[in-house]
Amino acid sequence: MISLGHYLALGAVLFCISVLGIVMNRRNVIILLMAIELMLLSVNINFIGFSRYLGDVGGQVFVFFILTVAAAEAAIGLAILVTLFRNRGTINVGELDSMKG
Repeated sequence: MISLGHYLALGAVLFCISVLGIVMNRRNVIILLMAIELMLLSVNINFIGFSRYLGDVGGQVFVFFILTVAAAEAAIGLAILVTLFRNRGTINVGELDSMKG
């Protein structure tokens, strides 16, 4: 039987992996976006665990809203990356620090 502790432990491990991905790799924008998405999914796992533990479907409904926002965020982020790569020729964060006015 899967208990609440299993859900919370898995969510904590995924959250730590995503924080580690953000801290270790600050150069590649695609990996940063993937780490942020993993962070959102780890929070979703916690919502699912609490929803199952409390017997309420409110947490599961909230997860669907979070997934919708995360999908829109990923689509907009990838569109921005494509535009940056076409204009600058790179997606390295260190080289994207100057703004054109």
